[in-house]
Amino acid sequence: MGFVWSLELGIWSFLIAVSDYHDLQIQLGYTFREPTLLRLAVTHPSVAHEQGVPVQTNQRLEFLGDAVLQLILTRELYLNFPSFGEGPLTKARAKLVNRRTLADHARQLGLGKHLILSRGEELHGGRERPSALADTFESILGAIFLDGGFDAASEFILRQFHGAVGTLSVIPTLENPKGELQELLQSLSSQAPQYHVVAATGPDHDRLFECTVHHNGVELARGHGKSKKAAESEAALAALIKLRQERDALEPQGHQ
Repeated sequence: MGFVWSLELGIWSFLIAVSDYHDLQIQLGYTFREPTLLRLAVTHPSVAHEQGVPVQTNQRLEFLGDAVLQLILTRELYLNFPSFGEGPLTKARAKLVNRRTLADHARQLGLGKHLILSRGEELHGGRERPSALADTFESILGAIFLDGGFDAASEFILRQFHGAVGTLSVIPTLENPKGELQELLQSLSSQAPQYHVVAATGPDHDRLFECTVHHNGVELARGHGKSKKAAESEAALAALIKLRQERDALEPQGHQ
């Protein structure tokens, strides 16, 4: 009798848990055909350690979601930036899928409060742990992929990364725009870009610098910043955007 009662209680608790994910599915913008996949996606590995018996957790879904995320974002970057080489594309993707960024997306979706954790993990702030949140975001994506296929997963990701990928129209921020500009220009000539400070305004504790970047005596772009380095980087980024837009504009003519 006690076993039957425990089994019924476990089934009842499971059904309540699944129904509680209604709000989460609204937040995700996706309704699961198999809600058990969503439950699995928010089941933290600490639960298995606590139970001491084999328990499925979200680790396998995280593994799958990571691969799906990489593929979807790689495809979008490839299609939106035809003039980018492998190096800049790899850097752009790395900025989009770093653990801090994924944890931020998880917070925006409120995933922390839905996590199924061990008591110990709960007591040690597991619901707000960046690594747990990033892993859960990838697990959710893996679950959506299994439940609805590639199109559903792609729609979810592009909605989440709308500002960064979904409507890309300019070059993503590069970690080293000066290095990227020098690499581009030296593929055209032996001359390196030259930077000049043309203005410095404001008090000593709050200076604003304006820099220009030149190549072969021609000014390519200008940039502003709180330091010479920041102003030069902004000028280099502006020059990269300008040069790549000009090159993209000329490409159709070359194929006619």
